[in-house]
Amino acid sequence: MCLAIKIWASDETQHNQQNLILSMFDIFPKLSYQALQSGKNYFAFTHKTVSSQIKNLIYPSLQPNISPLSPKLLTQLQDSMNQLLARDWEDSQAGVYPQNLLFDDSWEDFFRYYPLICLDLPNIWERIKNRRYQEFSQEIATDNYPSYYLQNFHYQTDGYLSELSANLYDLQVEILFGGSTDAMRRRILCPLKSQLTAFDHIPQEQLRVIDVACGTGRTLKLIRSALPDVSLFGIDLSSAYLRKANELLCQIPGELPQLVQGNVEELPYRDNYFHGTTCVFLFHELPAAVRQTVIEECFRVTKPGGVFIICDSIQENDLPEMELVIKNFPETFHEPYYKHYITDNLVERLEKAGFEQIETQVHFVSKYWIAHKPSY
Repeated sequence: MCLAIKIWASDETQHNQQNLILSMFDIFPKLSYQALQSGKNYFAFTHKTVSSQIKNLIYPSLQPNISPLSPKLLTQLQDSMNQLLARDWEDSQAGVYPQNLLFDDSWEDFFRYYPLICLDLPNIWERIKNRRYQEFSQEIATDNYPSYYLQNFHYQTDGYLSELSANLYDLQVEILFGGSTDAMRRRILCPLKSQLTAFDHIPQEQLRVIDVACGTGRTLKLIRSALPDVSLFGIDLSSAYLRKANELLCQIPGELPQLVQGNVEELPYRDNYFHGTTCVFLFHELPAAVRQTVIEECFRVTKPGGVFIICDSIQENDLPEMELVIKNFPETFHEPYYKHYITDNLVERLEKAGFEQIETQVHFVSKYWIAHKPSY
């Protein structure tokens, strides 16, 4: 009897040790993700601090007209980012998207393009000094683009119209948002997958999802990881960014998304074609009237019962504690339509187009509108 108890106790101890080892293996990826994001955040902070100091030495007159952020607000920003990253991890564990997507960083691109970002900074500072916000290289044809698009958004060289801009864009935005850009993009995946269950009677291969203003294809790549079998589409005005998107999307398994160069004010698709429509970081760079036009086009091409999801910047009344951050943004970056955007009621615009059951969410400094097209 004593021997049996001793053996049972030994087995229980061994079982507990095994559970402890397993739990350590379970927590290791989470700690790795947290360490990766912390490293990105610290790197972005260091880059912005050092580049600002250099700019102030060379161009002391280029001080932006902004109010400094208090230590309390900086802490709130960090807490908000941590909540975003926690949600990002939770969704990966819930199977919304694979865990390896959290570690999908191209270090080759980082080492290749970060020096070019640094080398381009004097060009940006000269552009700011001379107030040249519509400056493009001579070889870039600008005739076929709407005037509102011909801007050096973020003061970046050649706006969205050159190979250099396309190569630098994703890393520039990662630095801007402290390494959280993809985590904000991934917030569209849970509602997208959830709402597409309305079409469960249709084989996944027959479902169609479009990313409007797809840029370099980052959002399409994320959607492909979460929905590996659906047919994906992307449209953008910039041929340079579409070439970058094609380069990125060719590297992942699955059917290659169909990419089209075109103006999202006139989507070249038939009515009621897509089961899901997404649009990430576009609306704050559109004039008010164009926002309405794009929403109406997205309504037209979305199937009855389908979903339209917008991800963009937070707005004026979303988080009162972030008001200073929002007001500083257009002063720090060239965003000519941002001041109107932050007061624009996109829910009303969506309802005017015909969408209903509109839900809004806020994560860190991004806002989401999840709108449904009625089933007729």
